Amino acid sequence: MARKNAVQAEDQIKDQAFSELQELIAESEKLLKDSVSLVGEEGETLRAQVSLKLKQALDSVTNVRERTKPVVDATENYIGGHPWQTVAISAGFGLVVGLLLGRRN
Repeated sequence: MARKNAVQAEDQIKDQAFSELQELIAESEKLLKDSVSLVGEEGETLRAQVSLKLKQALDSVTNVRERTKPVVDATENYIGGHPWQTVAISAGFGLVVGLLLGRRN
């Protein structure tokens, strides 16, 4: 149950981060298009805004990485603590994928 909640939380964090990144990228692209015709002080202001938006995107990615670190660590600990279960699950998954792909041909 805790594992399911952790996966849901991770998916929610990823979705939020990707939507924020998409918004930042769209805003940055708009600002870059607008800056083509501008020179002088207006151009510098717009370029500073683009730089700020890109920094915000980088900060967002860093924030997601930090927030998902506990989930990644818990997964690594589980895998490290249960190596044979991990091998069995991986083998079972590989078998299912192999059967599905074999059926396709």
